[in-house]
Amino acid sequence: MPARDSLGNPVTLQHADSLAALDDFVLGFIASEARAANVLAVAAHDHSAIVQACAAALHMFAETRDAPAQATPYAQRALAAAGEATPREARFAHAVAAWVDGDVPRAIALHEEQVREHPRDLASLKLGQYHLFNRGDSPGMLRLALAALPQAGDVPYLHGMLAFAWEQCHFLPQAEAAARHAIALRRKEPWAHHALAHVMLTQGRVREGIAFLREMSDTWTDLNSFMVTHNWWHLALFELELGHHDEVLRLYDDEIWGVVKDYSQDQVNAISLLARLELAGGDVGNRWDDVARHVAARGADHVLPFLDLQFLYALARAGRIEADMLLASLQAHAASVAPPDRAVWNDICQPAARGLLAHARGDAEGCALHLGSALPRLVEVGGSHAQRDLFAQLHLDALIRSGHLAGAQNLLQPQLAAQPESVRLRRQAAQLYRLLGLGESLAGSGGACP
Repeated sequence: MPARDSLGNPVTLQHADSLAALDDFVLGFIASEARAANVLAVAAHDHSAIVQACAAALHMFAETRDAPAQATPYAQRALAAAGEATPREARFAHAVAAWVDGDVPRAIALHEEQVREHPRDLASLKLGQYHLFNRGDSPGMLRLALAALPQAGDVPYLHGMLAFAWEQCHFLPQAEAAARHAIALRRKEPWAHHALAHVMLTQGRVREGIAFLREMSDTWTDLNSFMVTHNWWHLALFELELGHHDEVLRLYDDEIWGVVKDYSQDQVNAISLLARLELAGGDVGNRWDDVARHVAARGADHVLPFLDLQFLYALARAGRIEADMLLASLQAHAASVAPPDRAVWNDICQPAARGLLAHARGDAEGCALHLGSALPRLVEVGGSHAQRDLFAQLHLDALIRSGHLAGAQNLLQPQLAAQPESVRLRRQAAQLYRLLGLGESLAGSGGACP
């Protein structure tokens, strides 16, 4: 009888004792736990397709320029062993190999085929969602999760994946229901915590969001650095809405920045939070210097446009010459990318980058012009609604600073009406209405004061 992984999928292993490490990858990956990396140790002696493909994927998650080179030997061994594997394992190996080769559309197509044929291969599903997320395709994320639901509805992590997909598609009641179902099945489901935090932030449920995340935070143990820092980042966003700048800085220093400073996602959490705190009037001291030092060490990766944009802003805020170098490299890279991805890098990422650089250097007019032209299609660079909101906040700040007050009012007042608990928005609106000669009191008309 063939061995099976923890989700019931048959596996082909060279060594039976590799199963525990493979299960660590399967469950660790979908649970956002650090144990997913345990498969790397057995990959040194077990050259089965599934083990090698998992190891290759882990190297690719580094999201660095040299990640494909690090992953390639594993991907090649996975393909070499694919003929001895099950069709499911072989397809997973080919999907990871396509990713390593830079053919993300093929990888996505294989993950979509996998969920139809093997809906309990949730590691494949989550990897497919990762690629779709990075391309701004939230409907695709939802299709994948829904396809697995009839056969894998007993797995709490599937409901967490489903919750985030619902939320990114703006189906907030469905997202909340899926997240709460996941948590009912397993309280320690950090991706479901994350999805519900998105819902509460979007709906302006600030105090409820703080209480919920603090209640769940005792379960954030043994997670990968992105998941633990990102959930604390979400808590910091709620605290920022209430104007609790000291608590935001405490969370930044103690929970968000410093776990794995070389990792792209930890860097993005830090960059975004510092920028938001400054936009809200907070003083971040010299914290930009440390973040920018680690970002500068990356060079010009161009792994994902969403990452490049935030890296550029951090370098510019720290006053580093690498900001100009990254912009020039980004422009050269955009010209070298094959269609259809070239449009994302050329038509969206480039003007957004010029706008972010302008904002970081105090050129509000330039930011309003360039970033404003990119915003309508910015979803295509990837990132979540909450993450991309940073760019909208920078654009709104630039409109106010450059005197485009009517346009700023048209953007700000609907936000204030939807976020009545937000002290941050009320303060910004008071400033805007004062400049418009309408009186600060109008800022209180967006909702009841806390």
